[in-house]
Amino acid sequence: MKIQISDHFTFKKLIRFVLPSIAMMIATSMYGNVDGFFVTNWVGETPFAAINLSWPLIMIFGGIGFVFGTGGSAVVATDLGENEADRANQNFSLIIYFGIALGILLGAIGFIFAPQFGVLLGADGELLKCSIKYMRILFCFTPAFILQNMFQSLCSTASKPKLGLDATIIAGVGNIVLDAIFIVGLKWGLVGAAIGTAMSQFFGGIVPLIFFARENDTYFKLCIPKFHRKVITKTCTNGVSEFVNNLTLSIVIILYNLKLMEIAGQNGVNAFGIIQYINFSFISVFIGIVMGSAPIISFNNGANDYAELQNVFKKEVTLLLSSGVILFGLAELLSKPFVYVFIQENKELFDMSVHGLRIFCIAFLLMGFNMLGSSLFTALENGGISAVIAFIRSFIFPIAALYTIPTLLGNTLDSVWICQIIIEAFSFVMVLSFILGFRKRYKYL
Repeated sequence: MKIQISDHFTFKKLIRFVLPSIAMMIATSMYGNVDGFFVTNWVGETPFAAINLSWPLIMIFGGIGFVFGTGGSAVVATDLGENEADRANQNFSLIIYFGIALGILLGAIGFIFAPQFGVLLGADGELLKCSIKYMRILFCFTPAFILQNMFQSLCSTASKPKLGLDATIIAGVGNIVLDAIFIVGLKWGLVGAAIGTAMSQFFGGIVPLIFFARENDTYFKLCIPKFHRKVITKTCTNGVSEFVNNLTLSIVIILYNLKLMEIAGQNGVNAFGIIQYINFSFISVFIGIVMGSAPIISFNNGANDYAELQNVFKKEVTLLLSSGVILFGLAELLSKPFVYVFIQENKELFDMSVHGLRIFCIAFLLMGFNMLGSSLFTALENGGISAVIAFIRSFIFPIAALYTIPTLLGNTLDSVWICQIIIEAFSFVMVLSFILGFRKRYKYL
């Protein structure tokens, strides 16, 4: 039976509704994981380091899709909650077209300035050449990457979370098959990895676009909308926290890579890359829960149904905290098999990565709840508070930790891995304070 965002949600129904979003995010995380697996095993460690250095910048550009996806979902879901279906469809179409246009512009900028970006990322020599090659191919597909990220939220708002999942599965499977063909079969190396990822992003963006361009059973069918600057402004304002989160996260990863190069050289960067691949696969569960629940929060807020708003919020918190415990346990127990997927022959790198993961994963216990902070206020159309939470959690705390913890504990790898635990501990206090502080205004508690 089809689940609507206007339904009353039991635990079972909420899990069923967010499950496609969770699976979609896990499948999305496979892009980097698949490239990492094939590149480390069939190409080499320098190209692998090039991917690790380049990917944060690519995510900054593609992360615009999360801005228009989450911010636009809040706008459109609120329209539906106010029984303005035609206005919702107009805004839905405008947001998608604007995202495509912006993707073309950003892709061109990225392609032209790839060499300069590579130098800023700390690459030189062969590592710089590999980074430029990888980035330029991916930047050609920026519009598709943005679309795919947009539809991860918009499909849930259209009560079609499975559509986004299907598109992402097609993209993920396509990435695996294409990487196998291009890297293992045709021996195209890093270029093959880039083309495989780029083409899979195209599949992930185009499948939902075709669905909404045709007659369907949702409120949405792409039309020629009137341009409303306020809609774009509101979308960007609502989704700014997601952009801040992606931008600052990417900057932080770049700074951590520079620090790790100083401490342990290329092995340090690759160990951090392996941990981040595994980390993103795990936190995809958290992202899926908050992303899948957000349209329900927005709808009930727009409909002034505070009883259901409280019901969904409490269940969402429970899901996030219990998921954190489960993911922590899995990461501790299966750290060696997870790392083994990426590296087998370099024992020093293998041991370094396993040890780092076992320390890093303690942060999973609080990470899910902390991610709820910015997502909740985005769904409630308070982009300002959402952005503040995202900026402090994803930029201020990490930078402070990076330049404080190693100084206090010694300039070692362990001091870098411990940083994430400190970040999440401080973030928990901050997010809890905001949630309690605004509970009377928004009535989710």
